[in-house]
Amino acid sequence: MSSFSFKSFSWKKSKSSKSSKSDSGHSFSSEEERFLTENMGTVRVPEIVPSPADDCDTLKKAFDGWGTDEKALIRILGQRNAAQRKAIRETYLELYNESLIDRINSELSGDFRKAAVLWAYDPAERDARMAHEALRSYKKGIHELQVLVEIACATSPHHLMAVRQAYCSLYDCSLEEDIFSSVSMPLRKLLVGLVSSFRHDKEVVESFVADSESDLLHDAIKVKQINRNGVIWILSTRNFFQLRATFACYKQKYGNPIDQDIMKCGTSDLESLFKMAVWCIDSPEKHFAKVIHKAIVGLGTDEDSLTRAIVSRAEIDTMKIREEYSKMFKSNLEKDVIGDTSGDYKDMLMILLGAKV
Repeated sequence: MSSFSFKSFSWKKSKSSKSSKSDSGHSFSSEEERFLTENMGTVRVPEIVPSPADDCDTLKKAFDGWGTDEKALIRILGQRNAAQRKAIRETYLELYNESLIDRINSELSGDFRKAAVLWAYDPAERDARMAHEALRSYKKGIHELQVLVEIACATSPHHLMAVRQAYCSLYDCSLEEDIFSSVSMPLRKLLVGLVSSFRHDKEVVESFVADSESDLLHDAIKVKQINRNGVIWILSTRNFFQLRATFACYKQKYGNPIDQDIMKCGTSDLESLFKMAVWCIDSPEKHFAKVIHKAIVGLGTDEDSLTRAIVSRAEIDTMKIREEYSKMFKSNLEKDVIGDTSGDYKDMLMILLGAKV
């Protein structure tokens, strides 16, 4: 869901490379571990990547054979970055006069199909479609609307702009218009403010701004009026570095993290969305670790949330999410995902988490 700098990388293992294992039992060379740590995403792109035409030929054979070769599809799409997947989509259309997305939809089923389709999309179009699905759902509570907060607060300003452009192209209206027409107050006010912003994306921090705006936030929380225009203006316009400094200043001055104090205002969806916005701005890996854990604990699995979290962050910060998951829940993310999923769906998620499938 974020702008991402793709780097070529060699996955060849030298004889002298020492291999390490993740807690889930999957082997990584020391070179691979360094790459994953530096880039914070977990998508493993081979050193030598076939041409888009060759990938399309393999995919076509996987579709046209006696039954679908799901493993071939997982290995190809699951080990290509966003730019490479775009080239594959475009080449597939040129070669076979059919949409790769449509073909995946017709060949696969269930949660595996949804994960594969979401991964195949351009990231901005993917987020636009997920936002539209949320706004078209019958119920619009915290569970449905959290994707809008994630898009607005856990991605780059440039990506948010790309999502808004994709939304207009797909649905002939703006994301802001759809929120305004389908979400009631007071959630509407917060969400429109967050998605319509364009933040400065450089690391610019003013200590006096952090000091004064932490006071403003505290005053609003104290009187339980977090939906004030000034609060929304701060959350939706200040750059992420400035906001993190403001949140740190708030904790230093008033003793508690701001997200804890927000929940003292009430337990409605409004307070939950405000808290989620703070988490996505301050530490998105904590938010997504919580999303994944909540999706797989207890009876049943929330496959939609699990898929969204892994697919949307695989090229961004799943290494950080993995670490945060371990800290927060004293458990291993990969093992928990394996324990709660199965078949091709499990393999699709695991390859995005860096496993060899």
